[in-house]
Amino acid sequence: MHTTVIDLLLEYQVSAPAHFLFHIEAAFDDGHCVVQERLTITPSMKVRSFSDERNGNRFFRLDAPPGVLSVNYHATVELHQPAIPLHLDEAPVTTVPDDVLRYLMPSRYCESDVMSRAAQQLFGHLPPGIGRVRAIESWIHDSIAYLPGFSNSTTTAQEVFVHRAGVCRDFAHLGITLCRALNIPARLVVGYVHFADPPEDFHAVFEAWLEGRWVLFDATRMAPIDRLVRVGTGRDAKDVAFATIFGGVQMLRKDMRVVEGDAQALAVMPRSVSAAPARLLTAG
Repeated sequence: MHTTVIDLLLEYQVSAPAHFLFHIEAAFDDGHCVVQERLTITPSMKVRSFSDERNGNRFFRLDAPPGVLSVNYHATVELHQPAIPLHLDEAPVTTVPDDVLRYLMPSRYCESDVMSRAAQQLFGHLPPGIGRVRAIESWIHDSIAYLPGFSNSTTTAQEVFVHRAGVCRDFAHLGITLCRALNIPARLVVGYVHFADPPEDFHAVFEAWLEGRWVLFDATRMAPIDRLVRVGTGRDAKDVAFATIFGGVQMLRKDMRVVEGDAQALAVMPRSVSAAPARLLTAG
């Protein structure tokens, strides 16, 4: 079991009244337990929370007045990811559950329909199963350069495949796309994980449906996959943005610390913000 402490600070300059949808809280997930968490909003204001029962995603919304908005999320999470079997089969399409079928379809950033020929040429000859998904993961790692700033928020998997460069979400989108093109349901997972080389940021990986279970894969290999604290799960990045903003807003600051270690020592880690009354959250 691993213990992780998360401390995230977001600051925005709001030029006119704006509406925010945030997606930064640890998800309701069987792979981890939220020991404690705290959300601090400055200035203090009404916050409306809701969750996505299908994936355990948690959201909160607020209306911000002009001025500086500060959002601080602090959490201690215990991870207990189950071991992954060495051999898992792919599920025939006819046996894919109704609620999983949507992850076989093309989506905004994952054009699996137009990538089908490439997927078959690269991986169609391999035996179906977890080994084929591992091969996709390895091919992306070996073939795509990790280049921050090369891609942007509209870059699709097909573009990553052509240009051979991107960041973690691009690696994950390409993995999802190649899996779906081979009739393997796949989806995006975003969360917190400790990186050996800062700066910390949200990390994106992909998840494939194999033999009745979801299995995580990370083609960047930047951090141990079993240390990821899940925040968002969706078809692609459109479903898991950490902030969606309606109005005139400029981001001033995004500071994140993700620390692993002894639970007692981590409990005294300094926090970023203590200026406003905190909203205590219920552990999921």
